[in-house]
Amino acid sequence: MNERGPVRAARGSGLTARSWQTEAALRMLMNNLDPEVAERPEDLVVYGGTGKAARSWAAYDALVRTLTTLGDDETMLVQSGKPVGVVRTHAWAPRVLIANSNLVGDWANWEEFRRLEDLGLTMYGQMTAGSWIYIGTQGILQGTFETFAAVADKRFGGTLAGTITLTGGLGGMGGAQPLAVTMNDGVAICVEVDPGRIERRLEHRYLDVRAESLEHALALAVAARDERRALSIGLLGNAAEVFPALQAAGARIDVVTDQTSAHDPLAYLPVGVAFEDWRRVAGEDPAGFTERARASMAAQVGAMVAFADRGAEVFDYGNSIRDEARKGGCARAFDIPGFVPAYIRPLFCQGKGPFRWAALSGDPADIAATDAAVLELFPDDERLRRWITLAQERVAFQGLPARICWLGYGQRHLAGLRFNEMVRTGELRAPVVIGRDHLDCGSVASPYRETEAMADGSDAIADWAVLNALVNTASGATWVSFHHGGGVGMGRSLHAGQVCVADGTDLAAEKLERVLTNDPAMGVFRHVDAGYEIAERVAQEQGLHVPR
Repeated sequence: MNERGPVRAARGSGLTARSWQTEAALRMLMNNLDPEVAERPEDLVVYGGTGKAARSWAAYDALVRTLTTLGDDETMLVQSGKPVGVVRTHAWAPRVLIANSNLVGDWANWEEFRRLEDLGLTMYGQMTAGSWIYIGTQGILQGTFETFAAVADKRFGGTLAGTITLTGGLGGMGGAQPLAVTMNDGVAICVEVDPGRIERRLEHRYLDVRAESLEHALALAVAARDERRALSIGLLGNAAEVFPALQAAGARIDVVTDQTSAHDPLAYLPVGVAFEDWRRVAGEDPAGFTERARASMAAQVGAMVAFADRGAEVFDYGNSIRDEARKGGCARAFDIPGFVPAYIRPLFCQGKGPFRWAALSGDPADIAATDAAVLELFPDDERLRRWITLAQERVAFQGLPARICWLGYGQRHLAGLRFNEMVRTGELRAPVVIGRDHLDCGSVASPYRETEAMADGSDAIADWAVLNALVNTASGATWVSFHHGGGVGMGRSLHAGQVCVADGTDLAAEKLERVLTNDPAMGVFRHVDAGYEIAERVAQEQGLHVPR
């Protein structure tokens, strides 16, 4: 996908770096840019419109060279996708420390970021793009599955059967939505401006059918709903036109959300701009394009509010479309709740969040074995069993075989230790990388998403995200990252990520036990401090030390 050909991570049990601790980072960096995984690998863009794995191809080459030679008592420092130094540390220190897109408060806006980006001084790391732990659309799928399951529990008796969900966006994040809805037995109409994305989701079996028109999409949806048959429908169109049209026609829609790249107005196609002209028009007049995009978002969100007024379950799924729509003139944009306070916060209070792992062997059999191990470890978790079973049947791997599931405090370290033992005994062909989404219980400060509507009003306090990165560094994570931006855009989020390697050694076991205990503990601490009774109960039951 560049002058050297497609990027693809090595497979198997042979090393190209000096140890598995650095081999893992090397393979995951490359995996993020695998054409099966990345949205625009030729531009180093992994997902989310502009989320990159490396700042430039020269920086990528320097990252690869450095990881290949890095010792187990050395740490590489990465500043917004570019390696800037190697320091001598020790075996317990991370092999890589990453900081992406971090700007001083008054300068933390798209205009200043783009000025610096144009100068070649920074890059947008999104969440798992710039921290090298993206695993394709599956990475967001399980969280999306959990969210729609919570919607079903709240409004529809535990199932989405007999309901229609309307949503926008089929990119690296939004592409998870159709499968998440059908996994919960519902019908989904997914609006997307890029025909290539619809084709990609059909190819990877995240999407069932393509509609020929809005009328065709609605007819397919109504027929499936009436038969209580799960179905996902891709519709080529602009959500800013389709949502208002369906609302004005009085279509019976039960659930409405959106996963377009609304966090960055230049990544949202406004009404009146042809898809083929998108990049040219945005590049020629970024300010004017931003205004047009925000006006279109205002139209889309206005229709979403109208659907809510008619009784539909409507929510912002963490892409900051409400704030962009507000700037575009939608006065009632924040009448729609965010998905975390609406559905997910009780899980965060328990230290639950997206635990993911990838098989460095490249062998799907290693994921099958770890799936079985997780189900054996937690036999009473019926939703986990349902998720793993459905994922095995319906999720196509992208790049290195991988899995994700939501595990909480007191669970994650058990899975990590089991995987490490499986590597040691040879049950797995090669080590396993264990990480998570940055969208986790205690790793983010994001007032429009993870920390929206905190009980004590502490939505914007970012100390917790900083502490999370520091805790994981102190606990022995293999690499740790800290980013500004992510899925809600510049100025709206600070978040930390961590990745560990289960390589079968005793040292890895010690590190895994600490990191995978302390990392989710940050979520419990965060919510205890904010006054949530669920978190307080979990802390007491689990014996967490909360100073009084």
